[in-house]
Amino acid sequence: MAIIDLRLKDRVSIIKIFFGVIIALLMFKLFQIQIWDKSFKIKADATAIQQKTIYPSRGLIYDRHHELMAFNEPVFDIYFTYNQLNPNQDTARLCRLLQISNKKYNEAIQVNWSSNQYSKNIPTIFLKKVSAKVVSVFQEHLNEYPGFELKVRNIRAYPNFSSAHILGYINEVNKKQIEASNGVYTSGDFLGVTGLEKAYEPELRGKKGIDYILKDNLGRTVSNYQFGSYNVDAVSGKDLYLSIDLDLQRFGEELMHDRIGSIVAIEPKTGDILSMISAPDYDPALLAMNKDRGEAYRKLSRDSLQPFFNRAISAKYPPGSIFKPILALIGLQEKIISVDRYINCSGAYQYKTYSWGCHAGPSISNVVQAIQISCNTFFYQIYRELIDLYGFNKPTYGLDKVHDHLAKFGLGKKLGIDLPGENTGLNPDTEFYNKMYQEEEGRWRSTYLISNGIGQGEIELTTLQMANLATIIANRGYYYTPHLLKSFHSSTGDEVVRYPLHQTEIDQEHFEPVIEGMHRAISTGTAGMARVPGLSVCGKTGTSENRGIDHSVFFAFAPRENPKIALAVYIEHGGWGGSVAAPIAGLMIEKYLQDSISPHRQWLLHQMISKDNS
Repeated sequence: MAIIDLRLKDRVSIIKIFFGVIIALLMFKLFQIQIWDKSFKIKADATAIQQKTIYPSRGLIYDRHHELMAFNEPVFDIYFTYNQLNPNQDTARLCRLLQISNKKYNEAIQVNWSSNQYSKNIPTIFLKKVSAKVVSVFQEHLNEYPGFELKVRNIRAYPNFSSAHILGYINEVNKKQIEASNGVYTSGDFLGVTGLEKAYEPELRGKKGIDYILKDNLGRTVSNYQFGSYNVDAVSGKDLYLSIDLDLQRFGEELMHDRIGSIVAIEPKTGDILSMISAPDYDPALLAMNKDRGEAYRKLSRDSLQPFFNRAISAKYPPGSIFKPILALIGLQEKIISVDRYINCSGAYQYKTYSWGCHAGPSISNVVQAIQISCNTFFYQIYRELIDLYGFNKPTYGLDKVHDHLAKFGLGKKLGIDLPGENTGLNPDTEFYNKMYQEEEGRWRSTYLISNGIGQGEIELTTLQMANLATIIANRGYYYTPHLLKSFHSSTGDEVVRYPLHQTEIDQEHFEPVIEGMHRAISTGTAGMARVPGLSVCGKTGTSENRGIDHSVFFAFAPRENPKIALAVYIEHGGWGGSVAAPIAGLMIEKYLQDSISPHRQWLLHQMISKDNS
C-alpha cells in the first residue's frame, strides 16, 4: 500500500513540474513581447492587412518581321488616404504642382465616406492618368504631402499611324464587365474591346500580382505582411507575333488614302494575312487612354464614312465577275462543261423575251477564253445548267449542289479569322429563295437567279472571302483558315499557333484552265493594269453594279507557280475593276515580291495615290 502511495506522489510531482515549466515559458514569452521586442507592439497597433494590386505589363504586338506595332507607355494615378492628410498642407501649391483647380481638389477628396465603397484609412483615387511631366514635378515634393501616393499603370501606345482595325483599342472596364468577369477585373482595369486587343485579351492582359501590406490604425504602412511570403508576383501578358507585313500594310494604306473600300492579302501556303486594310481608317494613337480620347472617339463615331467599320471583314458585297472562275470550276467538276465548251455569244444572253447584256463580243470557244475576256453569256449559261442539273422544274436540287460547293470555298459562313466582327456574306440556298419568292415548293426557276452567274445576284462576299478564293485557286483546291496571329511569346518560351486545313471538292486538274484564263486576263485581257514586269500574275477583274458609280473589284495571286501572295481589292464607287482595283493590286504584288516599285512604274504609283484614274 505504501508503494502505491509513493508512485502516486511521484506522478503528481511530475505533473506539477510539467505545468510549472509551461507557465514559466508563457511568462517569458509575455515578458519578451511586452518589454524586449518592440515589433510585437507595432504589429499589435496594426488594424488591417491591405492587398496592393501589382499590375502586369500588357503583351506587346509585333509584325512578321518583329517590327513593333503596339507597346506600353506608363501612366500615373494619384491616390490619397484621408486620415493621413496634413490639415495644414499648402493646398494651393499642391494644386499648382498637379495643374488642377482648387475646386477639383475639393471634389476629389470629398467622396461619400458613409458608403461601404470608401474608407478614410484606405487609399482612394484622387487623379487618373496623370502625365509623366506632371508626375515628375510632383514626385520631387511628394514627401511634403503625406497621405498621397503614386501608382503606375500601362496604357497602349503606337509607333505607326497604321493598322487601327487590326490592333483595335482598349477601354476602362464598366460595372457590367466587372460583374461578368468572376473577379478577373476590378474598377480601373483596362480590357480590349475591338481588334486583336479583344480577340486575345486573356493572353495580352497577363495576371495581376498582390502585395500584402500591414497597415496601422491610421492607414500607415507598417511592413510587408509575413515578410512578403504571401505576396504574388505579377505575370506579364504574352507578346503577339503577327503575320502582317507592316511595310506592305503601310503601302496599301497609302494607296487607299481618300478611298472607301478594303484590301486583303494572304500568303496562300499558310493562310497568313499579309495585309488587311479598311478605308477610311484612323490613327490608333487617337484612342490611347489620354485626356483627349473622349473627344476623338465622339468625332470618329459621328463620321458619316464610318472609320470604325472594318470593311475588310464586316462589309458584304456582290463579287461581280471575280465569281466567274469559281463557277467555271464547279461547272467542270459537275461535268456541265468541258474545257473546250463552245457557247455562242451575240452580245447578250437571251431567254424568251428577256435579254442580259454582254460586252465580250464574239462567240466563246472555251473556258480559258471566257475567263480571259469575261464573257457574261458563257457564265449565265453555265449557271443555268448547274441549277437545272436535275431538270428545269427541279431547281432546288441543282441550287443545293451549287450551294454546297460554294460552302466548301468558304462562302456563306465565317472563315474564322481571329478578329471580332467577321460577316458571313451570303450563299443563298433553297430556303432563302423559297422565302424570297414565297414558294414553299421551289416553284421559282433558274431564270429567276441568273444574275448570280456573273456575281450580280443575291450572292454577297466579304473582301476576306474574295482574297481567300484567290488563295484556293492559287493552291489548286485548298486553304488554311486565314489568320493574323503566328505565335505567342512569353517568359516561358514561344508558342506557334497551328490552323486547320480546308479542302474543296474540285479535282486539281480543273484548276489549270481556270488559272490560264486568269493569267491571260492579266497579259492580254481585261486586267492589264495589274501586270507586273518579270512576274507571272493571275487575276480577274470585276465590276459590281451599283446605283450611281459601280464598285471596282479585283482578285489575283502571284507568281503562277509556287504562289507567295493572293489578294483581293474592293473599291466602293471605283468604277471598272480594271481601272482602279487592278492597278492597286498590281502595285501591292510588286511591292511585296520585289520590295519596291520599279522606276518606270512610278507614274502608276503616283496616279493611284493621287486618285488620278483618267
